[in-house]
Amino acid sequence: MADVKYTKADIAEVSDNPELTAKEIAEARPFAEVFPELAAKMRARGKQKTPTKVSTTIRLSPEVVEHFRSDGPGWQSRIDDALKDWVAARR
Repeated sequence: MADVKYTKADIAEVSDNPELTAKEIAEARPFAEVFPELAAKMRARGKQKTPTKVSTTIRLSPEVVEHFRSDGPGWQSRIDDALKDWVAARR
């Protein structure tokens, strides 16, 4: 995957939202304060009762990552599936 560099002009050309000013940022209020009824109806996802996967760090060759990423979102799950198939074939 090539590194793409965008200029400020590129970003401005496609941006629908202007940057907030320092004054606007200073005057910003939390969502729950502005929309308390809506915020009360929203629930955050709770802790998983039974985690199905283990968080880890793994170093992979660029070719492997590029191959799995080339098919789009879900590439990490596809690597997991490929490794599960590999493990199953050796049982």
